[in-house]
Amino acid sequence: EANEETGAGHINTLGFNSSCFYHYARIDWRQLLKNLNNDHELARRAVEGFLRASLVAVPSGKQNSTAPLNPPSFMLAVVRSDGMGWNLANAFEKPVVAGRNTSLVAESIAALDTYWGKLETVYGGDTLVRVASVNVDGPPLTHLNSNRAVASREAWIDAVLSALPANPTESAL
Repeated sequence: EANEETGAGHINTLGFNSSCFYHYARIDWRQLLKNLNNDHELARRAVEGFLRASLVAVPSGKQNSTAPLNPPSFMLAVVRSDGMGWNLANAFEKPVVAGRNTSLVAESIAALDTYWGKLETVYGGDTLVRVASVNVDGPPLTHLNSNRAVASREAWIDAVLSALPANPTESAL
């Protein structure tokens, strides 16, 4: 028996999917400054590091068997002067379905864009300092359109950093 082969650990079908997920995070600028003893430059570097890390943070399951290493297809950042942030998860309360000639990613981006438009209509945009989006290969956007679009990851990060208050006493969320 010592010479027997151990055999396969898995000899059945292994299912996997091509994930499309929504990630939401919020930074409270005033609280960050307070936590960092009002070190404005350190807070800006922390925001930059957080933004960069958020672009590479993907679920870690099945990394070796399916290599799901797709970078984000759509990125949205919002800098507000005050008030409540908008979690856009309700855009997906009704499941998004890919059509015959559309992708799940494109339909998800369109759902996000539509929901953003509804929120902006109802609640207004008076606290918006900067909205920046990068749309890698999605549909044309109606509400998060060209005046909010930037061309690259670096431009997206720069848009956020340039919208943060230059003076530590100014407020921003």
